[in-house]
Amino acid sequence: MSAARAAVYVHVPWCLQRCPYCDFATEAISPARIPHEAYARAVVRELELREAAMGAPLAPISLFFGGGTPSLWQRDALAAVVRAVTDRGPVGEVTVECNPTSIDRERASALRDRGVTRLSLGVQSLRDRHLRYLGRLHDADGALTAVRAAVAAGGLRVSADLMFGLHEQRRDELVDDARTLVDAGVEHVSAYALTIEPSTRFGELARKGRLPRLPDDDVADLYEALEHTFGALGLAHYEVSNYARPGCGSEHNLSYWRGEAYLGLGAGAVGCVPRNDGSFVAERWRNAHDVPGYLAALERGELPPGETEALDPATRVREALLLGMRTAEGTDLAAWKRRAGIDPRAGREAQLAKQVARGNVIDEGAVLRIPQGRWLLADDIVASVF
Repeated sequence: MSAARAAVYVHVPWCLQRCPYCDFATEAISPARIPHEAYARAVVRELELREAAMGAPLAPISLFFGGGTPSLWQRDALAAVVRAVTDRGPVGEVTVECNPTSIDRERASALRDRGVTRLSLGVQSLRDRHLRYLGRLHDADGALTAVRAAVAAGGLRVSADLMFGLHEQRRDELVDDARTLVDAGVEHVSAYALTIEPSTRFGELARKGRLPRLPDDDVADLYEALEHTFGALGLAHYEVSNYARPGCGSEHNLSYWRGEAYLGLGAGAVGCVPRNDGSFVAERWRNAHDVPGYLAALERGELPPGETEALDPATRVREALLLGMRTAEGTDLAAWKRRAGIDPRAGREAQLAKQVARGNVIDEGAVLRIPQGRWLLADDIVASVF
């Protein structure tokens, strides 16, 4: 029986404090109240059940612990999940997301010794006033100290999140933050524009007209400033929001952008794998964000409560193009014809030719991609064609 390739994502649904811009499936909790061992057992049991449902043994591509703040999880509990995944096959990359308040050199070393190969730190900014605006627990000194500690631990690739488009954020400040992170040893940066989600505290303030915002033209200027800065520092802009030194791109995120299957485990996790029936349909699930219900279901040997949906081939292709064309490598059309059983170009030749003529799409025959100069328009370009 052939193995089923999939990236593995483990959701850790706890934080010390919920940020006002966050709409992820998380809750604020004291680490003493986290059911560390019980949650690890449940995640491993869900892995077994999901693997059985796929009808083939798992061949893991990567392992990513996200949240939430996975570095709040006890190390041995996290290590039990690492072992359960890596026992099924070699994993090229094991990432743990960390907030600066929950990582130091000793913790970074302990995670490395338990099989972690990459840390992703939620720095967001190196300016105290911006961190206060974002409701973060750490200050600028704490963020930089955490980055340096993770790098000093050795044997880990270190990534940092950086946010732009913040109220009163200046170009020179953002450029200096980017340079400081790279000088500190960061090899990968995920740079995101602040997005206001309706269900968040920021969303509520925005509806009331009480959230100070940066004008869109200034946000675009900051985006371009980061692209030039990271390029000069030797980091390639390999996806709309991601920059990396050669060989240091996020293998886990690349698997998403390439349209690989992904196995989502944990309360609030999302997964998507193709059905094993030759139909070219994929099954996507979202586990309920209900930790007691999650633990109880897995204790009974049942899959956790949640929602599922079937993705037909056309939907799979549209989603793949929306993600893949945001990358420097673009979307492999032949791979998607094999996966979905349909030609992604079929019925769209005229729209595609129009976007190529406008310089919005580069058609290389086997690959479609959007030139980097148009990445800010990527979603609109893909929507106009697919």
